[in-house]
Amino acid sequence: MQGGAIAQFIPLILIFAIMYFLLIRPQQKKLKQHQEMVKALRRGDQVVTQGGLIGKVAKVKDDNEIEVELSQGVTVRVVRSTIAQVINKTEPAQAKG
Repeated sequence: MQGGAIAQFIPLILIFAIMYFLLIRPQQKKLKQHQEMVKALRRGDQVVTQGGLIGKVAKVKDDNEIEVELSQGVTVRVVRSTIAQVINKTEPAQAKG
């Protein structure tokens, strides 16, 4: 009887394993990449927000907020996590010496 009970759970275990490798794991990987991208934002990067606005990072205010310049003289405060994509990364300034 014990063997029959275990045999009934094997398909459920296989379904969970397939769901993990096809859905959960790639989503966690994508989330980690997004967090790294957002953490690496700095002044001068051209970004796209989740609302579809394209602008340039004018100022990194704190851990959760940045200022994005949409056009000359028009800046908006944006929550970092709403940045969907970085179009152009600025290169770090080289140390003089």
